[in-house]
Amino acid sequence: MRYADEFRDPAMARTLVGEIQRLAGPLARERARPLQVMEVCGGHTHTIFRYGLKAMLPEESIEFVHGPGCPVCVLPMGRVDDCVALAHDSRIIFATFGDAMRVPGSRGSLLQAKARGADVRMVYSPLDALQLARANPQREVVFFALGFETTMPSTALTVLQARREGIDNFSLFCNHITIIPTIKAILDSPELKLDGFLGPGHVSMVIGNRPYDFIARHYRRPIVVAGFEPLDVLQSLWMVIKQLAEGRCEVENQYKRIVPEDGNAQALAAVSEVFELREFFEWRGLGSIDHSGVRMRREFAPYDAERKFVLPNLTIADPKSCQCGEVLKGVIKPQQCKVFGTACTPERPLGALMVSSEGACAAYYQFGRIDMKQQRQASPLEA
Repeated sequence: MRYADEFRDPAMARTLVGEIQRLAGPLARERARPLQVMEVCGGHTHTIFRYGLKAMLPEESIEFVHGPGCPVCVLPMGRVDDCVALAHDSRIIFATFGDAMRVPGSRGSLLQAKARGADVRMVYSPLDALQLARANPQREVVFFALGFETTMPSTALTVLQARREGIDNFSLFCNHITIIPTIKAILDSPELKLDGFLGPGHVSMVIGNRPYDFIARHYRRPIVVAGFEPLDVLQSLWMVIKQLAEGRCEVENQYKRIVPEDGNAQALAAVSEVFELREFFEWRGLGSIDHSGVRMRREFAPYDAERKFVLPNLTIADPKSCQCGEVLKGVIKPQQCKVFGTACTPERPLGALMVSSEGACAAYYQFGRIDMKQQRQASPLEA
């Protein structure tokens, strides 16, 4: 396949759906429940809903469980409050990706801070933030560095560029996170009974496939690294179910056109040079997960906003009405949250999952065609 429309061919989709149904039906009857497959990445969640894949598959045989692979969605409120505090420092130009501007903290969002006069600027890459530092040598520029391993290399390379140029008014507020400890925490959760995984394609482009070996070897769950077009997702789902039907648990790579087996060596080298693992990192809704985030190494302290500036550094509990944590862990569906579509909407988000374009709640709200009245009556959480 060479063109995007070839990855959206209806006839091929129907063929894959037929094969999935043929394999999944007997397995679901044997387990007396639908097969539960977690798509780790929020990009997969949006593909599933945007192209109607969920509606094509039998509910009695297949259930998608939406994972925590949206970095904006798992930002804890305390870290957002730290961003707002930095933004209100008159010395600082605070640079951030657009989807992080509306994530709510206890003191409001970065967008609200900008409305109150803070110098918050939306950028498309860390290099844009570095250019701000070049253009404003009298100001400190802090870049809000966030994302999984997908975005770590570009951030690391930007820091290395700043050091080469001797730009000393540029720093990171580092909130990069790692996918492997997160998947392990989910697998260790007693609330979930997962049968397999659709692995994250963009993260795997950097780290490769080998880091997922423990999922198949230790936890005995199949995982298929998946692309993001509709046929990618359907083929990957078929590969997971085929493993289950054959009694196999392996790491397979459906996204071979992008993902190398051993990852990107240059990208990993840059990440290793600039960053090191934190002992633990807090996730919104998931709590503290060991070694699930990175910080800047000591030799890069001049570029570390956490060392250069005083931050509140508080742990703030999510609003009690918001159930992002349960959604992130796959315990409930977005529409089962008590505030979904009422107090929490894309226009006025209460939880982070409604903010990001990759958030599960945003996907359900935009593409789910959900009858809220019927869902409220059916939801056990309203009892």
